[in-house]
Amino acid sequence: MTAPLALTMGDPAGVGPEITCAAWQALKDEGPAFFVIGDPALYDGPAETIQTPAQAKAVFSRALPVLPVLLSRPMVPGEANGAHAAAILSSIEKAVEIAASGIAGGIVTNPVSKSVLYAAGFRHPGHTEFVARLTQKLKQAGPRGPVMMLAGEKLRVALVSIHTSLKEAIAGLSADAIIHTARVTAHALQTDFGIRSPRLALAGLNPHAGEGGSLGREEITIISPAANALRADGVDISGPLPPDAMFHEEARARYDAAICLYHDQGLIPFKALDFWGGVNVTLGLPVVRTSPDHGTGFDIAGKGVARADSLIAAIRLAADMAARRAI
Repeated sequence: MTAPLALTMGDPAGVGPEITCAAWQALKDEGPAFFVIGDPALYDGPAETIQTPAQAKAVFSRALPVLPVLLSRPMVPGEANGAHAAAILSSIEKAVEIAASGIAGGIVTNPVSKSVLYAAGFRHPGHTEFVARLTQKLKQAGPRGPVMMLAGEKLRVALVSIHTSLKEAIAGLSADAIIHTARVTAHALQTDFGIRSPRLALAGLNPHAGEGGSLGREEITIISPAANALRADGVDISGPLPPDAMFHEEARARYDAAICLYHDQGLIPFKALDFWGGVNVTLGLPVVRTSPDHGTGFDIAGKGVARADSLIAAIRLAADMAARRAI
């Protein structure tokens, strides 16, 4: 990868500034190089304001490069402030614009507080959907997302539904949604993860995957037809599988990614296996986007105890994905 990555500011009152500084300390000698789009006053230690992303690589080994987006009000660690929303969103918009131009290899988004953004009039379900909207007009190859994947060393899970209640996720489950998620995931495993012949495993919805209809009929009416359609289209997918039996070590060896039907079905096993090292990846976008798999951490912000493991993993994965797309 030749172009640096663009990191967004995230919520400045959360752990984003300190884990960004910690990630720079960990990566400054070997890279991958990145710059952060944020208020320079947020970043302790060696930090240097840059005027263009092109300056980032020359600066990176000696200081954290910061492309300025200024806050309208001072930041107090741990105290969410709706006055910061405009700068938070501007940081994301600038990162996407820079990545879309090819000046940055991809974007890594620091955590945001949806409640802070909602109070300021934000109308998207979440961070993932906002980034997808910003890239909607860009051309791309392959099926379009967004599909949310959590990626770690022991497990990858892609979600059919994301930021919605469990009741709404079940009511809205459809064969089309499953097929779309699986197709985007299979394509991304090839282009972004370098897996030539990806194997997918599709989770069932009900206990024991419905037990032949006695514990629920969604497997019969929705999930199996979707799996059959995918197999007919050449996608290597198994299932629907009993959700309680598909995440142990031996089962995980049989697939490259699990397709899960709702948020906690995928994130509970994922975080149990790799709480600190997991990465949130948005599949099916024309730009690379990753994020640490945790929230703003308002309760520990400014206390010097936040761990940067997930952000470092997100930076490394984004660089790997960008390099594969450049081939």
